[in-house]
Amino acid sequence: MPEQVGLPPPLFWPFPAAQEITEVLEWRTDVLQARSGEQRLALRPQPREIVTFRHRLDALGMARATELARAAFASNWLVPLWHMALQPNADLAQGAMEILLDTGLSDFRVGGYASVACAEVAMAGEDATAVQIAAIQPDRLILSAPLVLPTSGAIVAAGQITVAPIREGVLTSAIEIVRRRQSDGMVTASFLLRDTPDLTAPVLPTYLGRPVQVDPSLLRQPLSANLRLAVEYVDNGFGPVVVEPIRELFERRETITLKAQDAADRWALRRWLWSLRGRQASFWLPTWGHELQLRAPMSAGATLMRVAPIGPIAQLIGRRIALEVSDTLRFRTITAAIEDDFEHRLSLSSSPGTPMPLGTKVHLLTLVRADTDRVEISHGVGTSEVSLPVIEVPA
Repeated sequence: MPEQVGLPPPLFWPFPAAQEITEVLEWRTDVLQARSGEQRLALRPQPREIVTFRHRLDALGMARATELARAAFASNWLVPLWHMALQPNADLAQGAMEILLDTGLSDFRVGGYASVACAEVAMAGEDATAVQIAAIQPDRLILSAPLVLPTSGAIVAAGQITVAPIREGVLTSAIEIVRRRQSDGMVTASFLLRDTPDLTAPVLPTYLGRPVQVDPSLLRQPLSANLRLAVEYVDNGFGPVVVEPIRELFERRETITLKAQDAADRWALRRWLWSLRGRQASFWLPTWGHELQLRAPMSAGATLMRVAPIGPIAQLIGRRIALEVSDTLRFRTITAAIEDDFEHRLSLSSSPGTPMPLGTKVHLLTLVRADTDRVEISHGVGTSEVSLPVIEVPA
């Protein structure tokens, strides 16, 4: 890895993570709001990545962490990204020149490094091993030198090995050591990573040129939702209070939580968060609220939908909806609406293409963006979770 002018060569931070890892992505967006819209200017198109590791170490490990920090606190560090670690698809032998694994699910780079940790030696407080990557194929890492595993065995089972990419970074705060006993303590270190990757967006269904977030692991948290219109209350102290709208846009804010249950989901979640670029990009989000309840079944070619009333009829014209039919989501626009006794008749932009019996779930579709430039991801054992506040934007 390239050295920074005036700084000593990078040192390897070799300690395996013992507890939950926190990763923070920070963009910077200037949102210019007008009465009927907004403009978003990207001031930092690539995020800053800050990772916080917690290591459980014995007395020797804590002493080594202390001396490493004392020797090169302000230096560049080679930091294993344990939250992106994968297990090999085959056992590893001493002197091996390749590691079989799915390289498309983590941030491995040609010419960079990977960290190899054995569960056996990690339990004993031993360090991980850094190996340089000479080439990358879809199903394997090819190493620059024979692998030397930190164990006495000639072969280590794949289930006992974790392989993580290594990135260069700098310490962002003081290293904290909490000593529970003389030979048992927790070391916490936070790093700002360099060389941010440029990830491609995952493949999602699209509607009207924008992606639709339909991840089944997405959980709505309606208790955190709030609805408002930006207004100003005019009170001269003598007469009635007058409410003056400041903007024409109704603001709906909610918090969504996404969970990744395996390495593939975790990598897809990372790519999706990258595609949002903080508050810059917008996407469609189904409410999953089953707001439109059918009063009559629909044929495959029908464009007229009869539903139970939910509010003023004029509010529904132009709204986008998601139809749960045949185990898929189909997206349509309400083009017209009329009242008919105790139901509303809605005209759709096109037919559903398949019959819709009574009980078919129909949700409103909202165009939203992230309401923050700072995203915090919690990485546990094999899973990742992120909570993201979102706000409705004009369609």
